[in-house]
Amino acid sequence: MGTIAAHEFVSLDGVFEDPSWTAAYDFTDGMAQAIGGLTEASSAILLGRITWEMFAPAWSVRTVEDDPGAPFFNDTPKYVVSSTLSSVDDWKNSTVLGGYDPEAIRTLKDEVDGGVFISGSGTLVRALLADGLLDELHLMVYPIVLGSGARLFPDGAQRTPLTLTAQKAFENGVLHLTYAPGAAS
Repeated sequence: MGTIAAHEFVSLDGVFEDPSWTAAYDFTDGMAQAIGGLTEASSAILLGRITWEMFAPAWSVRTVEDDPGAPFFNDTPKYVVSSTLSSVDDWKNSTVLGGYDPEAIRTLKDEVDGGVFISGSGTLVRALLADGLLDELHLMVYPIVLGSGARLFPDGAQRTPLTLTAQKAFENGVLHLTYAPGAAS
């Protein structure tokens, strides 16, 4: 049985939309190792439609020479949660799961040998948390308040207790916070 780990870049005020604002900060070796650890432990990628539509044109043309993460993103099986996409042929190894269905996600977890990696996909992450299907939430929290933009947990989001399981500060001021579902005991 696999586990599902989500990775998000967020500002101090929770904005995760269009993380181009992260470019002002160096992407440190430690950050690369942290994300690399997540991808190395994963044998599948799960994405929402919006994230898949952003990732497909960007990653499908990258090679290992462009980015050391390219083989993972291009060669790993990708599962897309979408009720509107009918074709995902633009990016190899992609399959549409259909609209969000907790049972389909449970089946995927049962069938995957290893981890399932999510990046972005805020709507999907919130649904997985609500349904008890997300095993780890990895936040790369940047030392900036953006003041506007889509937040990972917008006003009105369901109350969701989490337990901090790990933390690391990088020299660029970014914090890597790892949470598991459930309240600390």
